[in-house]
Amino acid sequence: MSEFIKSSMLIFFLLNPFFMSVYLLGVFNELDAKIFKWVLLRSTLISLCVFILFAWAGDQIFTEVLHARFSSFLIFGGIVFLLIGIGFVFKGHDALTSWRGDPELVTGSIAMPFMIGPGTVMASVMAGTRLDFPQAAASIIVSVGASSICLYFLKILYDHVRSKSEKLIQRYVVVTGRVMALVIGTFSIEMIFQGIELWLKGLEKTGF
Repeated sequence: MSEFIKSSMLIFFLLNPFFMSVYLLGVFNELDAKIFKWVLLRSTLISLCVFILFAWAGDQIFTEVLHARFSSFLIFGGIVFLLIGIGFVFKGHDALTSWRGDPELVTGSIAMPFMIGPGTVMASVMAGTRLDFPQAAASIIVSVGASSICLYFLKILYDHVRSKSEKLIQRYVVVTGRVMALVIGTFSIEMIFQGIELWLKGLEKTGF
């Protein structure tokens, strides 16, 4: 499998429109499809700009601008994802409500913390290191675009099904949320381990 496909699949997996649909269930209820389309478009463009920037600059943004190690970002991001996963396992959909923020900030609610999150930023940096910049940017555009299109069609499907079967939606939310919470929890632990490994390698290089 080529690095282009691997990078695209990783970013798409981390953006996961199915889990995003659970996270944005309140937004699905509040907005009709036309308004949601433009809100999603703005969120997608914001996310693309951020991801492409990280693919281009890599961990230099952390080391030279923020004066922090990329390993620190991985560890902190892993902890954040772990808290999200644990919260959903024990509290269900209600655990995600506080992450979404105020309804008037819905564009930012979609963009963060799931579209622009620790995992997707890490994947963007990895795409920039594995591929040349044009390919990395193309990989990001393909994966983010595919995720946003899937999310929009899930919104349309939700509007169609909501009036006919409320119980079906509730089952979808519970099953999808629980499964993806386990996946997110597992990936968050892996991010923490990768951060620790990078930190230890950095200590070896400095002679500690």
